[in-house]
Amino acid sequence: MITSMTGYGDAQGVLDGAEFTVEIRCLNNRYYKPTIKLSEELTQLESEIDPLLRKAVSRGTLIYTLRIKPAEDSAQVQINYSAMKTFLHELREMQRDVGFEGLGIDLAGLLQLPGLTRPAEYAQTQPDRLKDFVADLTKKALDALTQMRRREGQALCEDLTCQGQAIRSGLDKIAQTAPDVVRSYQAKLAQRVSELLSGAQVTLSEGDLAREVAIFAERCDISEEIVRLRSHLDHFDKICREDSQAGRRLDFIAQEMLREANTIGAKACDAIIGQTVIDIKTAIDRIKEQAQNVE
Repeated sequence: MITSMTGYGDAQGVLDGAEFTVEIRCLNNRYYKPTIKLSEELTQLESEIDPLLRKAVSRGTLIYTLRIKPAEDSAQVQINYSAMKTFLHELREMQRDVGFEGLGIDLAGLLQLPGLTRPAEYAQTQPDRLKDFVADLTKKALDALTQMRRREGQALCEDLTCQGQAIRSGLDKIAQTAPDVVRSYQAKLAQRVSELLSGAQVTLSEGDLAREVAIFAERCDISEEIVRLRSHLDHFDKICREDSQAGRRLDFIAQEMLREANTIGAKACDAIIGQTVIDIKTAIDRIKEQAQNVE
């Protein structure tokens, strides 16, 4: 069964009093494009998270966000005293060098700089334990994302199947109408020739008339195009039922179906077939649009 590219999944958990929330959003894209949003103190986890995302999603814009809420009864941040002392020492040295010793140093402003503070819980959490915890949350969020994408994929499959049935019905109508096109042309040609030659005392042999009809029949023969389009439809139905990553293949098959439909419309030389071809092309356009939503 095909899978939708769009979806959402999340998971929550608590580690050392801090609440962790993982959110994963997937949007349409021709290629795989991940964005992993982590706080500064967790950037080392990106190498652990990215393989999990790539294994679960093959196409789409993937937005991964990890949020942390520290425990209410714990310190919100921990100051890196060693880094702060080094920073202050360098600032005072610079003040003396440039002659600005009288200027004060805003400590609150310094605490906003990267690396000078960090949530207190992470200083006490073992790296391997944190990695395993975040990986487990990520897998749970990916499971929720996959379930949603499969539900949407089922709806996409129903719509695609409906459009395929509409194309097949139109193709059956064309196959039934096509033989009448030659017979109608033969009757009209015979009547027209008879009217043109009636006052000229000239006759046209049956062989000449048959030869002209045969040339027309060969020129407007669409049997091969009908066979190929039906073959594409069979392949299309099979992919919808069996392939979970079918977006690019469905788009390619839709292009091939459109090619055959255009050829049928150009060769048929019949108003009824032409109108049916328009209906078929409308259904194919719908398939092309929906294929952009399939992984």
